[in-house]
Amino acid sequence: MWIEYAIASFFASAAFGIIYQAPRNTLVKCGLVGMVGWMIYAILVWKEVDSVPATLIASFVIALVSQTMARRFKTPMIIFSVPGIIPLVPGSLAYDAMRNFVQNDYNAAISIAAKAFMISGAIAFGLVFSEVLNQIIKKIRQTKA
Repeated sequence: MWIEYAIASFFASAAFGIIYQAPRNTLVKCGLVGMVGWMIYAILVWKEVDSVPATLIASFVIALVSQTMARRFKTPMIIFSVPGIIPLVPGSLAYDAMRNFVQNDYNAAISIAAKAFMISGAIAFGLVFSEVLNQIIKKIRQTKA
């Protein structure tokens, strides 16, 4: 089961890299970033961590890995972070929320939409927090040098 998750998240991220027109030599790396993020998320959920903090941690790690790869391969971080974050996007939750709205089940729709919104916020916060931490570390290194 874990191998299938890893393979599916790898191909989802790499395929989105193709759609996003990432350079060919980065597609495998984009897939690896997405696979790492999804596996961290899946392991945390398996360990019974709620999906919102699990998404926050996974997106933070995705941003860290993306920053590292961007430095190493001298490409913009966004090349790795955007395709890498795709497996975490709560598309099925958003779909279920809209379906419940259409079916006039507003209580369920609002509950599911709130969860999708919190997961989306966790993705954004994880990416931003990683960048802020990176900038703080850069400033500390500059003042020491």
